[in-house]
Amino acid sequence: MIRVLIVDDHAVVREGLLTFLELQDDIEVVGEAADGQEALERAAELAPDVILMDLVMPRLDGVGAMRELRATAPSSRVIVLTSFLEDERLLPAIQAGAAGYLLKNAEPAELIRAIRAARRGEAVIDPTAAARLVHALSGGARTAAEAERLTGREREVLRLIAAGQSNKRIARTLGISEKTVKTHVGHVLAKLGVTDRTQAAVLALRDGLLAGDRPGS
Repeated sequence: MIRVLIVDDHAVVREGLLTFLELQDDIEVVGEAADGQEALERAAELAPDVILMDLVMPRLDGVGAMRELRATAPSSRVIVLTSFLEDERLLPAIQAGAAGYLLKNAEPAELIRAIRAARRGEAVIDPTAAARLVHALSGGARTAAEAERLTGREREVLRLIAAGQSNKRIARTLGISEKTVKTHVGHVLAKLGVTDRTQAAVLALRDGLLAGDRPGS
């Protein structure tokens, strides 16, 4: 079962998500929170696998909560579920470690896919949000120069990260151990100057870092 915590300051939204998610055989809603501060408390208590996080909330907003959760609940994956696409909200959310970014008008099947993907260590970003990220981020020349430092194997790993694959799937694809994949991922993040897989994937897609790459090259 995938343990899910719902965080939103609107009770009607929480109730709607709860009703829908409880229909899924592999998902269990273990708790709710009405703001970021309560989310921290509930996450510490419940250790959810996935947290559905609104961005605009009282006391502590979604981005602030995600920054804290990276230290206090690193195993919990956060999917932003919001009505906002503005760069000033989108970029900080990705930088804070969001494992997914969906709009509240997303199709129910897309939300379920995102939750399952997050549990597998993969990321799902709304196509419109992804497009905005590609255009909004800056520093392409610097990133391209840093990408030149990647080894051939690290570029293969980055290509598979950008394709949304988990460490386990990357290991299977490349025929190496999952421990080795984790080492390569750490090197990729360090060389690109980013802190998580989502940021690495966005940079790779934005700057065309993998253009012309082929598996095994």
